[in-house]
Amino acid sequence: MIEVGTEAPDFKLDSQFGTEYSLGQFKGNKNVMLVFYPMDWTPTWSKEIPKIESMIDRFNAVDTQVLGVSVDSKHSHKNWAESLGGVSYPLLQDFHPKGSMATSYGTYLEDKGFTTRSTVIVDKKGLVQYSVLANGERVISELLAECKKING
Repeated sequence: MIEVGTEAPDFKLDSQFGTEYSLGQFKGNKNVMLVFYPMDWTPTWSKEIPKIESMIDRFNAVDTQVLGVSVDSKHSHKNWAESLGGVSYPLLQDFHPKGSMATSYGTYLEDKGFTTRSTVIVDKKGLVQYSVLANGERVISELLAECKKING
């Protein structure tokens, strides 16, 4: 996993909305919470997405952009998000080359072909302020508390 205090690597990835996102576009304006997950349609992430969605206004209130990241395609993201009733935040495809963005954050499992369930929070300056491998289901309220601390 990428270490706290490290400059976060930039990336450019497409979302389920058909829009490209980069870390650099948020620099100076918003903190970014990268929520890595193995694949769409997985049971744990299918529980976590609605919890994040229900709190998205709170993340926005502390200047934090939530970005989900997996190796699935934007088409899979779109269909899966729709099956969950819609997801307002971007789900990014780290699809080709597979896992290259996750590799730069130390979250890609080469032997398995997908990412770990982990969370990285990057501040407005582009520095990693939080980097944790999830052990079980993530507690979204705790992630919000970390975002509040970073935002000051």
